[in-house]
Amino acid sequence: MAETEDQAALRQLAREVADREVGPRASQGDESGEVPSEAIKALAAADLFRVTIGEEWGGLGYGDVEASIVLEEVARFDVSAAICCQLAFNGPARGIEHLGGPALKERWLMPVADGDAIVSIGITEPDAGSAVHEMRASLRPDGPGHWRLNGYKNYSTLGHAASAILVWCRWPGGDGAKGIGAVIVPMDRDGVSVTGKHRGMGIHAATEAEIAFDSVDIVEEDVLLAGDPGTTESFKVLLSHLNHERCGNAAMCIGAAQGALEHSVRYMNDRVVGGRSIGQLQGLQWKLADMVVALEGARLLLGRAVRLAGPGGTPPALETAMAKTAANLAAKLVCDEAIQIHGGYGYSREYPLERAYRDIRGLCIGAGTIEAQRNYIGSAVARGITSASPAWRNALVD
Repeated sequence: MAETEDQAALRQLAREVADREVGPRASQGDESGEVPSEAIKALAAADLFRVTIGEEWGGLGYGDVEASIVLEEVARFDVSAAICCQLAFNGPARGIEHLGGPALKERWLMPVADGDAIVSIGITEPDAGSAVHEMRASLRPDGPGHWRLNGYKNYSTLGHAASAILVWCRWPGGDGAKGIGAVIVPMDRDGVSVTGKHRGMGIHAATEAEIAFDSVDIVEEDVLLAGDPGTTESFKVLLSHLNHERCGNAAMCIGAAQGALEHSVRYMNDRVVGGRSIGQLQGLQWKLADMVVALEGARLLLGRAVRLAGPGGTPPALETAMAKTAANLAAKLVCDEAIQIHGGYGYSREYPLERAYRDIRGLCIGAGTIEAQRNYIGSAVARGITSASPAWRNALVD
């Protein structure tokens, strides 16, 4: 899985910008809970919000491989800043470009590529988390080409700072998974209100908001994907697009864990007890071994998933679920062991390890919990579904 020259250059650029502009501000954003505006400006100036947006709309036209590269490098220093990139790469903008009409593309893709607009996503509701088909947000007819949106969305990432929000909702006549589609709603439209902002364990600078929709006017130009009350097809399309987000989630976990591993190696080599560095202690070396084995396994699974997507495609569901599960578990192990290696320093805010651990803990819930991924993986394997295609296996051997 050697990177191309362009991919290697993109990784180097993302690492340099994140090291210089993102990392030094991460602690401040964690303490204040403010959106990392200066980090966003720096990433935008380096064209790092353009990665997956098509060239027609001011982007670079890359895919999931390149998105995972940038997300990993930014998350090595700050998961909150990486979340801002994640929304641009694998969130609503991706859906708008693939599924939206000309009006949606014209209005939102260039501002996102420029780093001037955040488009949040509204899926989760208080009574509809993993069971998303039980959502209550719905449209009712209001004349030809018009609807009224009513509903309440919880855990909308950066919804309080967004210019618009992609809302999953039910079309008139739909029931269960039938009739679920999506619309793009400007946050300044009448009837849209931010009713709360979460203060979670981590990811403080890119937290989630609660958004209410009270008889919000929706027109044809706002429709991303219409729900068909007679089928679940639109719902399936929306679900498949979450595979981009899950791969991005895995990339951020890998990046945060890589940063924690690197901190641990430096600390073990610098820390001297009894006249020798603690890096010479076999017990701690074994910790490093476990950390790197878990991390590299997750990296390989993610590499497989994003490369199977191909140009302009979507990562396959089973490989994506495996990659997210492995990356979430690896990040938990690596960040936890990194804190243990550092002792009291790891537990304190003098080092970034406790922040990384708090941040990745949220990623283990977002975009589908580890348990939800295991359910999907287990049921697929029980049905005899294999993961990698013969072409991929041959590529690994070659």
